[in-house]
Amino acid sequence: MIRVVLPQHLRTLAGVDGEVRLAVDPPVTQSSILDALEARYPMLCGTIRDHVTKKRRPLVRFFACAEDVTHAAPDAPLPDAIASGDEPFLIVGAVAGG
Repeated sequence: MIRVVLPQHLRTLAGVDGEVRLAVDPPVTQSSILDALEARYPMLCGTIRDHVTKKRRPLVRFFACAEDVTHAAPDAPLPDAIASGDEPFLIVGAVAGG
């Protein structure tokens, strides 16, 4: 099972507390995790990535094993620690402003 940590506002929208656990077939990638997340929680469609293009929303960041993987290819395999569930995949809302 893949462990996913969502920002508080998305946990509220999805009606979940804490981590989300998802079954994702290998290879585990950003795209496969987001596909599984949106399939299980359809209310999250369009919040993390665009409905049509499936591109990441500008103020959303992804972290795997304490490494920013936001700009990695969406279909690139994630580290084994993510695929095995040892480490969570983090979805973080970036902060902007001046």
